Formats: sequence, C-alpha cells, structure tokens
Amino acid sequence: MKVSAYMAQSLDGYIAGPNGELDWLEDIENPEGSDFGFAEFMSTVDALLMGKHTFEKVASFGFWPYDKPVYVASNSLTSLPEELEDKVTIVSGSLSDMLTQLESRNVRSVYVDGGQLIQSALRHGVLREITVTTMPVILGDGISLFGPLESKVKLSLVNSEVLVGQMVKTRYQVD
Repeated sequence: MKVSAYMAQSLDGYIAGPNGELDWLEDIENPEGSDFGFAEFMSTVDALLMGKHTFEKVASFGFWPYDKPVYVASNSLTSLPEELEDKVTIVSGSLSDMLTQLESRNVRSVYVDGGQLIQSALRHGVLREITVTTMPVILGDGISLFGPLESKVKLSLVNSEVLVGQMVKTRYQVD
C-alpha cells in the first residue's frame, strides 16, 4: 500500500497553534481561489486515514470537505456525529492493523492526515511520500509536524515550487 502525507506547516515546523488554531493558514491572499495542487494530490489516493484530533477539527468546520472514504484512526472513539456516519469509518488497533483493515477494503493508496499519525507512519517505516507546504509564518509554539523520532529519516527531493510568491511546496520520497 502506498502511504502519503500532505501537510502545511509554519516555518518553524508547526501544523497548528498551541490550541489547535489553524487561522494562520488563511493569512495568504489567494485571489484566484487556488487549492495549490490539493485536488491533484487527492486524485492519487483511494482514501484518507485521519487521526482523531484532526477528524475532530475537520468535523468542526461545519461542512465535510472530502468525497473519498475517510477512516479515523482511534482506539478511544466509539461513535461518530450522525451527519458523518455515511462518510467516515472508525478503525482501531496498531497502525499496521489499521492499514491491513484498509487493504481488505481495496484501499491501495492512502493519505495519512494528522501529526501523530504521520509521526507513527514514519516510525513504522510505512510513509512513502510526503508533501509539505511551508507557510511564511513563525508560530513560536504549537503542534509539531514531526516531533521526536528514534532515528533519522532520509528523504529524496521529488520537486519543489513556490506558490503565490509566498509559500514553498516540497514533495519528498521517503528512502
């Protein structure tokens, strides 16, 4: 199974503020309403595997942004909001167990979303590709994209591009 990540981070490596704030992601002027390649990326995956905290944040938006199957990785979540029951499935167990569950549902390419889930995918050596868009802001504190790892993770640059003259989107293969 191909496991990929696609994230935005501050220049100092945070994916959210200390209390989960994401308002800084909207500080970039985007007069053309570009998705900066997200739809293209989404066309390459069969499903999303999202951490519980990321799911809770997305569920609070007031609209559901995904048209692909979404699986929430959680060993504690037991129910879903009624309006999302047909869009989201809870999977539990180890990361390996969850990926096996997805494979049994014919998922061949999955987008992992959420800092802890990405860190787990790196630790377990299953993350194959990561796209990180670095925003022109320093948060100073918050939720780290990578956090501590037991050993270094070598990456190979696939490509990098500047978006709207302010953000840098970089895609890496995990060696």
